[in-house]
Amino acid sequence: MNVHSAIQTRRSVRHFDPDHVMNDRDTEKLLSLALHSPTAFNIQNWRFVVVQNAPLRRKLRKASWDQQQITDASLLIILCADLKAWEKEPIRYWNSAPEPVQEYMVPAIQQYYQGLDQVQRDEAMRSCGIAAQTLMLAAKSLGYDSCPMDGFDFEEVAELINLPDDHAICMFVAIGKALKETPAPKDRLPLTKVVMTDRF
Repeated sequence: MNVHSAIQTRRSVRHFDPDHVMNDRDTEKLLSLALHSPTAFNIQNWRFVVVQNAPLRRKLRKASWDQQQITDASLLIILCADLKAWEKEPIRYWNSAPEPVQEYMVPAIQQYYQGLDQVQRDEAMRSCGIAAQTLMLAAKSLGYDSCPMDGFDFEEVAELINLPDDHAICMFVAIGKALKETPAPKDRLPLTKVVMTDRF
C-alpha cells in the first residue's frame, strides 16, 4: 500500500479480532519503522512499552474505562516519553556525524533544554505523537488497523508499567485486525476553513 492510500484509508478501530496473533516479524517491522520518526536534535525521546502479558492487559483495561481494544488488539503499545533523553549521553545521537557537527550539536541540545521543564515535556509529547502516527500508517500499510488512545487513568497505568520518574505517558496505540468493515470517512472541514495564508 502506498503512503497516500494508507493516510486516506486509516481509521480509528475499536473492535479487534481477539483471536488474531501478530507474528514477530510484523511486530518488529512496525517498531523498526517507528524508529524512523523524527525528533528534535535526533534525541529519540520516545519509548515503546509493548504489553504482551494477558493479566497486565486486563488490569490496563480496567484502568482504561473497560475499553475492549486494550485486551482484544493483537498489539498494544504504550508510548512513553523520556523527558530527560536530552541529557543522557547526548553524544550518542551524533556518533556518526563529523566532529565539527558533534561539537556544535551536543552543546546546543543542553542549551535548548536545560532548566526548561515545559519545553522538555512539549518536545517529548510532539515526538511521541509523530511516532504514533508513523506506527498507525505503517500498520495500515501492512494490512492492520489501529486506534490511538488516551482514555485511561495515567497515574494507575504509570504504576502498572513501573514508569520511571523522569518519563511521561503520551498515549496508547492498539493495533490488530478489525472485526468490522472499516467505517466510512468522517466529515472533514474544507481546506478553506483550516488553511490560512501568512496569518489569521
